[in-house]
Amino acid sequence: MYQGACLCGEVAVEINGPISSIIHCHCSLCRKSSGTAFATNGFVQSTDFAVVKGAACLSQFSFKPGRVRHFCRNCGSPVYSSNADDPARIRIRLGILNSEISERPLSHNFYSSKANWEDLDANLPRYDSFEPGRS
Repeated sequence: MYQGACLCGEVAVEINGPISSIIHCHCSLCRKSSGTAFATNGFVQSTDFAVVKGAACLSQFSFKPGRVRHFCRNCGSPVYSSNADDPARIRIRLGILNSEISERPLSHNFYSSKANWEDLDANLPRYDSFEPGRS
């Protein structure tokens, strides 16, 4: 079982099954909805997914007909997306998970749409906390 929550902790979820088709999506919609260079998404069976806390705190936004993004109305964290054309599965952003997962991403999708400042091959320093000089 995997567990996750939004940033403020008002919404909690559980997944009782595998996460499939994990990808890093670089499309402009994922960049805008995540506020980052790309979004890491995976699919779970709808029957394996449950909002175990805070369902009343969920709000929704539909950019495309039949596709609904469900997010915490308190902190704005994306929780999951549903698609009327594929009701058996939901899409989650892996960043909401608190549990370590065994599955791994398959690919970088919409790579030609990536942010022009994103260089996935950059040899940048790595720190376990803030970079030196930042408090």
